[in-house]
Amino acid sequence: MLRSITRLPIASRAFTSVAARSFSTGTPIFQQHSFKLEEEDFVTFNCEAPQNEVSFSKEELLEMYRQMNVMRRLEMAADALYKSKMIRGFCHLCIGQEAVSVGMEKAASKKDHIITSYRCHGFTWIRGGSIKSIIAELMGRKDGISLGKGGSMHMFADRFYGGNGIVGAQVPLGAGLAFTSKYNEEDSCSFSLYGDGAANQGQVFEAFNMAKLWDLPAVFVCENNLYGMGTSAKRSSASTDYFKRGDYIPGIKVNGMDVFAVYQACKYARDWTTSGKGPLVLEMHTYRYGGHSMSDPGTTYRTREEIQRMRSTRDPITGLKSKLIDTGVATEEELKEIEKVARKEVDEETAAAKGSPEPPVEDLWSDIYIKGTEPKFLRGRESQEIHQF
Repeated sequence: MLRSITRLPIASRAFTSVAARSFSTGTPIFQQHSFKLEEEDFVTFNCEAPQNEVSFSKEELLEMYRQMNVMRRLEMAADALYKSKMIRGFCHLCIGQEAVSVGMEKAASKKDHIITSYRCHGFTWIRGGSIKSIIAELMGRKDGISLGKGGSMHMFADRFYGGNGIVGAQVPLGAGLAFTSKYNEEDSCSFSLYGDGAANQGQVFEAFNMAKLWDLPAVFVCENNLYGMGTSAKRSSASTDYFKRGDYIPGIKVNGMDVFAVYQACKYARDWTTSGKGPLVLEMHTYRYGGHSMSDPGTTYRTREEIQRMRSTRDPITGLKSKLIDTGVATEEELKEIEKVARKEVDEETAAAKGSPEPPVEDLWSDIYIKGTEPKFLRGRESQEIHQF
């Protein structure tokens, strides 16, 4: 039962603490902390802006902070392993973009579908994959989430469909997932993520058309981190207003460096699409600190000063930390302890992944066919001898 409402002033942003107390004992049952979002956090196209206030409990806020720290430590571990040549091939990190996956997962239902491109490690973890399984997969080990066969681009979890290596190909797949939700009359939607570099792919616009034609519960999310593979968005796109690219589909440009803004936008998009209004386009305006992939230093087409400025003024983890301290939700010591625990967790899981063996050679033949549908022989062989699976 509600008994008291306490308002705590802060200098930079409106904040409200709402406490519920028991009439019998007067002790707090729960406490909600509300934050006002900035007007510039949302720019809309043919739709209203999401509400500019969000509320969370202390436990929820600290969990989001923990998730963002674990995600960053995970990617830093991957960075170190790649540089030590324990990870080979392609590897695309999301350092700087943690607010997108954490805010989206907070807003999404467990029934919702999420599909993205190759910058997928953070999404895999937050959708239920273990740190050990992700690191092991990156190293091609047996305990990897795809049994060491997929690597950086091919990771999957519950209602998370990768990790896709073909630029933009995940967007029509995401439209298909939205079709599944509608066909099954399920209260769910799909979040299909793609980068600013993939935004010019023809299949993206084909997916837009089909989603609107059938009013599918599809949320198309452009992670605009300002640069493709060595090319700035302004050099590759005649229009960088990606949230308007749907034309006949409404869109919202979101401050993708603020986990609260991402949460509120994704919650709005989920409500919009699952209520029968059709698809919606979100443009998450975010930033990656590293290069496009590990083979890209990321400094030939942008300045080191720009990267440092973004780190010092727009970092999503530092931004959330400042809000939690400034509003009295948590002390600096509490947050440092969360950071310490996150670092220890990633270090232990990474060590365990290093101890995982390589897949046996016979695994080259496994998981190719659905069990029970294996052929009696392989076509193209010189002899028609029976091939045992």
